[in-house]
Amino acid sequence: MERPNITFASNHNAEFYKTLQQRVREYFKENNISRFGNAGMVFKTIFMISLYVVPFILLNTVFNESVGLSILMWVIMGFGMAGVGLSIMHDANHGAYSKNDTVNKLLGLVINGVGGSDVNWRIQHNVLHHTYTNVTGYDEDIDPGKIMRFTPRAERLGIHKYQHIYAWFFYGMMTLMWCTAKDFVQAARFKKQNLLKTQNITYGKLIRAIIVTKVIYFTIILFIPLYFHTTILSIPATIGCFLLMHFIAGVSLAAIFQPAHVVPTSTYEMPNESGVVEADWAVNQLYNTANFAPKAKFFSWFVGGLNFQVEHHLFPTISHVHYKKLSEIVKKTAAEYDLPYYSYKTFFGAIKEHTKMLHDLGTKDFAPAMHH
Repeated sequence: MERPNITFASNHNAEFYKTLQQRVREYFKENNISRFGNAGMVFKTIFMISLYVVPFILLNTVFNESVGLSILMWVIMGFGMAGVGLSIMHDANHGAYSKNDTVNKLLGLVINGVGGSDVNWRIQHNVLHHTYTNVTGYDEDIDPGKIMRFTPRAERLGIHKYQHIYAWFFYGMMTLMWCTAKDFVQAARFKKQNLLKTQNITYGKLIRAIIVTKVIYFTIILFIPLYFHTTILSIPATIGCFLLMHFIAGVSLAAIFQPAHVVPTSTYEMPNESGVVEADWAVNQLYNTANFAPKAKFFSWFVGGLNFQVEHHLFPTISHVHYKKLSEIVKKTAAEYDLPYYSYKTFFGAIKEHTKMLHDLGTKDFAPAMHH
């Protein structure tokens, strides 16, 4: 069943985005740089992929005699997984990594190497999350099923009053769900919603691709260590390490994406009866997105510039290496148009606000922040 189409009202502050786009174009022109990744991005790609691949090689060769070092390698792989996802695959699947489509396509496939599906990811993230940010019923990022409540427009259940405590456990399960069940469930749902056409792929072809990549993934990441490792780590311990790697990746990813949208300042705009959201698309992004730790250099480098979520949402096809510079332009332009620009000083502050929001969503039925 296809969902009814919704649109964003263009008579609400549409000038803001026009002005902003103009200024951003001028910035690239004046500095004579491209909107895509730069040499630093190539270094980062090698670094992040190595952070995932090198520990895996060491685990099965040099370190296969030491319990402590083996576990450490799995832990590093967890951060490597998150780094690959945040810094490389994300830009590539947005077409922002390189002006060469083949490069974007190839690097976008990296997600399959960490157990995901590039096609599903592009539909969930690019098509749904970026178009309908925080619109309940459209943005799947705020629809985790009954177990958690990420939007004030979803039904509140008794269990939710503890969600600010148990959420992190489920965040840790996120990538594990992807590499096992979620991709199949999602593919079926996207087929029903007629969204596969956005990626020019048939359902049969997608399912075959998912099966093949999962078989390869599990054969390499789980069965090779099981085969080489039974001498030092038991089978349950190796499986435990595999789960630990996924848990670290899941928590790392959630810690970056959740404080960007599920925070007290978000308004969770909804379409009216005629399917129109009473905000310009770009303005909706400002209402429902927050930055954090803008001054934390290494942190920003590691998380693929996604602490600048506002910039990323306004310009998803621009590589994240430019976000810090663009943030000054966005902030200034938002102020001129009397629009909000949310930014938490620290990462810890953002996590605190997200936790507070989870608590509020679990204990109150409240209406969200309103700006109009």
